[in-house]
Amino acid sequence: MSILVFIDQSEGQIKKASYEAAYYGAQVASLLGTEAHAIVLGEAKEDLSILGNYGIKKVHHFSKSELNQFDAQVYSAILSDACKSLNTSVVIFSNNTIGKAVAPRLSVKLKAGLVSGAVALPELSNGFVVKKSVFSGKAFTYVSIQSNIKIISLNSNAFSIVKSTEIAEVVNFESAFPNTHINVVSTNKVTGEVPLAEADIVISGGRGLKGPENWGLVTELATLLGAATACSRPVADIHWRPHHEHVGQTGLAIAPNLYFAIGISGAIQHLAGVNRSKTIVVINKDPEAPFFKAADYGIVGDAFEVMPKIIDAVKKLKSQS
Repeated sequence: MSILVFIDQSEGQIKKASYEAAYYGAQVASLLGTEAHAIVLGEAKEDLSILGNYGIKKVHHFSKSELNQFDAQVYSAILSDACKSLNTSVVIFSNNTIGKAVAPRLSVKLKAGLVSGAVALPELSNGFVVKKSVFSGKAFTYVSIQSNIKIISLNSNAFSIVKSTEIAEVVNFESAFPNTHINVVSTNKVTGEVPLAEADIVISGGRGLKGPENWGLVTELATLLGAATACSRPVADIHWRPHHEHVGQTGLAIAPNLYFAIGISGAIQHLAGVNRSKTIVVINKDPEAPFFKAADYGIVGDAFEVMPKIIDAVKKLKSQS
């Protein structure tokens, strides 16, 4: 009985969250006294053997160009075959867009219990119990999975990684290719930006910046720090910024190491999408802004006075390094 980790990749490049899932899967395998294997669907440009750095013993690669286009039904059918042929006991996903689409479908196919949004290793002292976040990250619950096959999707940035120098064995995997009813006509992608879901640092702005002409304060700091840019929902709704930058309960939920909020009041809907950030810094001239209650560091002040000073300080630090 092995652990199988689904490795999410885009245009041949492994996504950051998949390395975390790989290491998490290896730790689960260690708890259960077995090995962690990984499966990659589609053509890969990276050397998949580096997954051994994260504890993966063997990588099963189904290198078929048709799999470069994501189709949840096709992926779940192939993964179902893989789990059966590899005698898998636990399947690990990243709790991202693809994981949320595939894991429930696979759960139905395998009659497997599913816990999404896991934040810790399972407890084995009383069965198989997984800790997960609930109520938009405001609380935790413990879920017991009692099915023979178990599926876990791991929240991003929830589990620390310790790399090694081990190398994984890479083997070919083949499965019957199911019929698809989806025809992708075109794909429009944002280029030249740090992807929000992958970013360690996110610089975000709200209506306190007063207009799109002032967004240079956000983008300049983001450029200096190699960060992604984001915004609150009202900013996207009034078209100051594109909707793919909207973070919050109705936008993208993120968990960077540092979230920098400029001129955002911190409504509960916004907090629900960013409260898993490791460190939150808030700049707002309103001392009663709700965001200060969630912030690790807060600056009460006018963003147009505070931000230039922060940008200058970062420039000085970078020039000294």
